[in-house]
Amino acid sequence: MRADRLVSLVLLLRQRGRLSAAALARELEVSTRTVLRDIEALSAAGVPVYAERGRNGGFALLPGFRTELTGLSHDEALALLIAGSRRGAQTFGLGSALASAMLKVVDALPDSHRVAAAGATQRLLVDPRTDLLSRPLVTEELPDAVVAELRIAVLAGHKVRIRYAPDGKAPAWRTVDPIGLVTVRDQGYLLAARSGEDRTYRLSRVLAAEALDEPAERPDRVDLDRAWRDRSTRFRAGDHQVTVRVRLDPDSREQLLRTVLAVLSEDGPTLEVTFQDGRHAEWALWQLSPGAEVLEPQWLRTALHDRALALTARYGRDQPRP
Repeated sequence: MRADRLVSLVLLLRQRGRLSAAALARELEVSTRTVLRDIEALSAAGVPVYAERGRNGGFALLPGFRTELTGLSHDEALALLIAGSRRGAQTFGLGSALASAMLKVVDALPDSHRVAAAGATQRLLVDPRTDLLSRPLVTEELPDAVVAELRIAVLAGHKVRIRYAPDGKAPAWRTVDPIGLVTVRDQGYLLAARSGEDRTYRLSRVLAAEALDEPAERPDRVDLDRAWRDRSTRFRAGDHQVTVRVRLDPDSREQLLRTVLAVLSEDGPTLEVTFQDGRHAEWALWQLSPGAEVLEPQWLRTALHDRALALTARYGRDQPRP
């Protein structure tokens, strides 16, 4: 762990020049005392780091102290840096490791590639934190310790004990055979087996995890992409699907098609579609109001009618209630 931090410290000084002990401590997420000890260790190892005194002082490296990685082309380096901007590593608890790796990649590039790649990354942005309407993207806050235990179990091929809180149910401990970790739109999932049956667990609902020494019962090789598609298909074909007949305004058609499971029939503006369950149907069609009218089933018409009445009651007054 300390060796990684020492490398990161050197790379920070290489790329940013003179930095104070406080600035280094913030970047490395350690105390200033730890930074000073690390500086002493680097000096003792022959790394040419020196201190500059004064108000704007700090620590710096003698010019020219670096190694080069000449095997990467400009486009290859740019691809690595852009990939490093994505948030998947955060979901798997590898954010700090990714940041350290990106420092190493940038530092190892020849001067011409490093300047060009740094400039290009300022022109390319992947997955900003908000959309064009400033709506923040929903991201899950996952405890590093929990994700680390899951990652260890998945990669080592060991069983893992998790305390899981299903939607609407009390948390409970269970032991599973981990297959792999998947991130989709900043939401993480653990693919696993339990008593021989496939299970998919939302990482945000895993409250605690403990990697065990017992080997997991799982195949030696796995096509994780195919496993995810298969589970997605089974999930969408569950027992709670509902069929809805709906009449649409032309402008609402594409939005509806993006959320339904399937279109069973279409007759002009009237479509017969399926949703995952009743809650999914009510939510999706409420988003389309007034661009859609549910024709069947009656319970869904009633649910949307009750929602509209509640909204009218809330805003039907000239002034809000005190």
